[in-house]
Amino acid sequence: MTSTAERRAVRDVYDDEHEAFRQSFRRFLESRVVPDYDTWERDGVVPRELFNEAGAHGFLGMAIGEDYGGGGVDDFRFNAVIAEEVAYAGVMSFGINLHNDICVPYFLRYADDEQRRRWLPGLASGELIAAIAMTEPGTGSDLAGIGTTAVREGDHYVLNGSKTFISNGINADVVIVAARTDSGENRHGGLSLIVVERGTEGFERGRNLDKIGMHAQDTAELFFDNARVPVANLLGEEGGGFKYLVSNLPQERMTIAVASTAASARAVEQATEYVTERTAFGRTIAANQNTRFSLADAHVQVEVVRAFVDDCLRRHVDGALTADRAAMAKLAASETQGRVVDRCLQMFGGYGYMSEYPISRAYVDARVQRIYGGTSEIMKEIIGKSIGL
Repeated sequence: MTSTAERRAVRDVYDDEHEAFRQSFRRFLESRVVPDYDTWERDGVVPRELFNEAGAHGFLGMAIGEDYGGGGVDDFRFNAVIAEEVAYAGVMSFGINLHNDICVPYFLRYADDEQRRRWLPGLASGELIAAIAMTEPGTGSDLAGIGTTAVREGDHYVLNGSKTFISNGINADVVIVAARTDSGENRHGGLSLIVVERGTEGFERGRNLDKIGMHAQDTAELFFDNARVPVANLLGEEGGGFKYLVSNLPQERMTIAVASTAASARAVEQATEYVTERTAFGRTIAANQNTRFSLADAHVQVEVVRAFVDDCLRRHVDGALTADRAAMAKLAASETQGRVVDRCLQMFGGYGYMSEYPISRAYVDARVQRIYGGTSEIMKEIIGKSIGL
């Protein structure tokens, strides 16, 4: 059987420095995350100290400049390595990619000098954990339908509204909140991004939501009741929020695509290992033609998707990834993950339904990949528009 290392070696999207980074991060996961992960899954949250440790090892803010304590290397392939290893290790609830890939770019692109000095060092060290609050109870994927308001009163914005399904919502120290600063008819032009800090009066966290999977990922409701936030916490220009959100979505979708592909590959490996050892009716399950055909088909699906995702990853690093191709990668990878993990779980029979088997966790963790970052249906809308429909 081809090993994981051998399968990765045939890919040319990564250089030696990325693979060295991979080995370092894998050791970190094996020593500091995997051993206690079951406990964190039961607790519904990972300890804050884990982000401090990740920062100390150079796994946070790789694109943040060295003068702010970051890695000073703007190469998304390092982020992709982290996404792959988190998926291979089966610790999908560790919200490190949300912090690095989705939140940090907003600070890098839109923060002014004072904001950079105030926030970037903490984001690189893990002292500050970041979240982004877009989704509201009644909006789903409709960013233009955001109803949270931010009314300016002197040197402050007064925020009112609520958000839901916010990952890192319990641990977060800085939350990028999408709020409506203009109540006019322009649903796209009236949004702004405002950073709400831990301890802000009028800012409350609701439940740590109970999900079917990714249990250690703290996913919370957030409430703003006349929360007064300094105007100095505005990211970028007032009214530019919708444009900023849309511009970062392709990278978010690449993270999901990379993680989905890695999780699919790991599921095939787990199933292959199991069927070659498990016996039934006097022979291994792998001796059955249906088993071999099913896993061969799953392997092909993963490899085909991986080739496309790797191509998109190269394009993203080169600054040439389009929104429609990112949507294609996210759609193909997450849908493939759903099919492949389901088929692999079937190979385990009743044991696949037992929570102590990693394949069962892979199954429940996979479901959200087709929802967050834009649902599969939204991806199809984007792709349809790109071909003139």
